[in-house]
Amino acid sequence: MGKSKTTKFKRPQFNAVGLPVNAVKEAAEEEEEHGGDDDDCPAAELLEKLESPSADVRELACASISRVVQQSLTIPGLLQRDAVRRLGPMLLDGSLAVRETAAGALRNLSACGGQEVCEDMVKRDVMTPLTALLRECCAGFDGATVPMKEQKNPLDSVANEAVNLLWNLCESSNQALSMFNKSGLLDVVVQCLERHPHNVELATSAAHCLHTVTEDNPELLCSINCAVHGALDSVLLSNQPSLAHTLLKTLASGTLWNVKESLPTARQAQTLAAVLATLAKCLDLDAGELIPQLRQAEEARFSSSGMEEQAKGERAAVDEMDDGEEGAQNLKNEKDEDDFSDLLPREKEELREAAALLTAQQTSLEIIVNMCCSDDPSDDEWEESSSSDESEMAADGFSNPMSPLCLSAEVHGALINHNIPQKVLKKTQFPAQGAMDVCRQTPYWGSLIKKMQRVQSRALTCLHTILSSMDADSLGGAAALQEAAQHLSSLVFGAAEIPKDEEFLESVISAMRSLLQMTASKNIPQVISLQQLMSLSEAAACSDVISVRVNAVAILGITGSTLAKEKGSAETLQMIGNGLLQVATKDADLVVNGEALDALFDVFADGNEAETAAKNIQLLPALRTLQPVFKAKELRKAGREAYSPQQLCVLNNVKVNLRRFVGYLETVVNK
Repeated sequence: MGKSKTTKFKRPQFNAVGLPVNAVKEAAEEEEEHGGDDDDCPAAELLEKLESPSADVRELACASISRVVQQSLTIPGLLQRDAVRRLGPMLLDGSLAVRETAAGALRNLSACGGQEVCEDMVKRDVMTPLTALLRECCAGFDGATVPMKEQKNPLDSVANEAVNLLWNLCESSNQALSMFNKSGLLDVVVQCLERHPHNVELATSAAHCLHTVTEDNPELLCSINCAVHGALDSVLLSNQPSLAHTLLKTLASGTLWNVKESLPTARQAQTLAAVLATLAKCLDLDAGELIPQLRQAEEARFSSSGMEEQAKGERAAVDEMDDGEEGAQNLKNEKDEDDFSDLLPREKEELREAAALLTAQQTSLEIIVNMCCSDDPSDDEWEESSSSDESEMAADGFSNPMSPLCLSAEVHGALINHNIPQKVLKKTQFPAQGAMDVCRQTPYWGSLIKKMQRVQSRALTCLHTILSSMDADSLGGAAALQEAAQHLSSLVFGAAEIPKDEEFLESVISAMRSLLQMTASKNIPQVISLQQLMSLSEAAACSDVISVRVNAVAILGITGSTLAKEKGSAETLQMIGNGLLQVATKDADLVVNGEALDALFDVFADGNEAETAAKNIQLLPALRTLQPVFKAKELRKAGREAYSPQQLCVLNNVKVNLRRFVGYLETVVNK
């Protein structure tokens, strides 16, 4: 199907521990049917305590709600009793402690409830008191005195919860994002970012929020001024050595990239260099070495400060919570589905540092993906592209989105100058065994295992994007590409079985497809055996992930089209052809059917070996039978909303090419 548009990384919509789309409504309806007893409902009791004249009681109620919402089944009951409107005024309570715990409760509700709950919170006007709270916090930053160097401004803690709530809402609700754009909240969040010399936790929350709200948000660009640029530059220039600051700098780099169009032309090259230098430095850090070192430092600190008993108590508490990583999952209140670092006890500073490192590296890889995709046309531009058969496609209302990815000379040069492709390839390795062992042996630290695996998957996706947008010579030529192919082969085939983890399989197979496409186009000898590729395709065929199946048949197409040029390959081409026909006729997804047909066109397009194989597998009658079936399955206006403009155009190309290819085979048979 040609080189397809690579999807840019969005800041992840948090995968809620709790509610599917209609859970709130269904639970409320069920409770209505059964009559629900407010007197026996913990939610009702806690919400009533918000009305108490005692600040301590109100604080305790907010803290209890904060814990309760982490059990997702309690969320519908809270929402039914209008918890958002009742918690909202607590954001402006006369007690700072109540403000902080109320913001924390709403923050957890937004994170554990997911997108629908966030949208509901915005509809219930949570943004009004939240905006007022943030403005009051920022107004008090300069006026408040901090008597001891190690003590934080009490307003910082309130602001941190509030900024996290704002981040969640803007990430999941377009209405919240629109309100952010129009209400001047950008300046407030930038003020929180500027607290980085005093409070890196608050600054990091602000940086996360900025990274989210500046992505694909042209309406906000007109508000980006020198003050915003200066605050971001200040973060990049800071020389704090902690891993928390590494994450902070990474997020600031991502925000600068998002707002690059607001920069003066003379500054753009300098900013690009600073951004990539920051990302390169982050990727240079070796989590495999640092995580065991951090764990040793934690043990030494506990030992020297007499905290062994406390540590034992914490381990016991975690064990009670479903044991290890599953227990940690109950603490979740961040966007990334396994990131609960904000809820770790304060004394877990080494673990927080390790979590910050892995988040920084994941974010760095996502930013690089976005850089490599930034020159892609928009969806509208894809739709406006001309097709190879404009008249016929125009009649069907389709257009052709197929266009190679490309990079501007500045981005291309900066990626090469900072050795980004090599650094990304290194991050595609499996997590170091020593770090994995440390995490498996220690409660709380087990949460890092999934984060290490995600860094690897993001690196593989990043490698795929780099291969799709750069030329072979820039990546080191034939030798470097063959070495990369050998490495990918070892990741997939190094164990007795092909890994079944969907996130890993999806990313590694996309990288392998891009690499094979590049080596085939340059006639570089293949180092991955046909037997291995066939076994990968068989494993991928069982995957529930459509992109895995699509990439698997594309790999067979690339392999077959290369083999078709070799003498004596007819038998192998028959095997590949039969496999592709099987997918084209039996896969449940129309896009996978189309990709399999496109691969067949590539394999049997030309050559004596291909002609022989096509006759032996009765390809012409098979495609004649399939042609009306595919045309019948092809989408009409009623079903187009389920597919992207790109997919619709690809499917139409396949339909057109199927007709032409059948005509070609008829001439071959009649020779």
